[in-house]
Amino acid sequence: MILIGHYDSPFVRRVAIALQLYGVAYEHRAWSVFAQADEIAVYNPLKRVPTLILDDGEVLIESAAILDWLDEVAGPGRALIAEGGVERRHALKVCALASGLADKAVSLVYERAVHARETPLWVQRCRSQIGGVLTALETDRASRAGPWWYGPMINHADIIVGCVLRFLREAHPDAFLATEWPALAAHAQACEALPEFAAVVMPFFVAPPKA
Repeated sequence: MILIGHYDSPFVRRVAIALQLYGVAYEHRAWSVFAQADEIAVYNPLKRVPTLILDDGEVLIESAAILDWLDEVAGPGRALIAEGGVERRHALKVCALASGLADKAVSLVYERAVHARETPLWVQRCRSQIGGVLTALETDRASRAGPWWYGPMINHADIIVGCVLRFLREAHPDAFLATEWPALAAHAQACEALPEFAAVVMPFFVAPPKA
């Protein structure tokens, strides 16, 4: 099994952490969507990460689809999300909010580092969306007393929020203040203390596109 993508991507990292928690061995190819776009295109014509190549050669793309497959393989007793019901719907909503936050944070990186510009209206909109999601997640997390979002066991909602918060702190240091969102700050700290998080970490870096 081969996982393609840099660990500084919250989407790649959430998949890698799930693989670690499931105890699934894999080869990691730290390919950049810019510097190694041609190599990625061999497996994924979208030239996006994460891309997961299974042992039989099948290729899975998009983090949510990859995790859905991993959960199916793990089975209901081990899956990192509730099998159904309200808890599953709520967890998927948290995952969707965190994924959307990540999309906006990545868009701001592209605006600054790739497009070499900062369109004020677009930046303001993205910042507003990021702040709104952080506030919604803060309210939800603060209302839950358990060590993790849905009780004693970590799940996909915990993982994606932890990954996104690290990316946000590194890519946009002024966008996430621990004093403003203390429950999320504590959540991020708990995530990063886990060996599975520590095993798949990479400082934020934007590889320039090929000339």
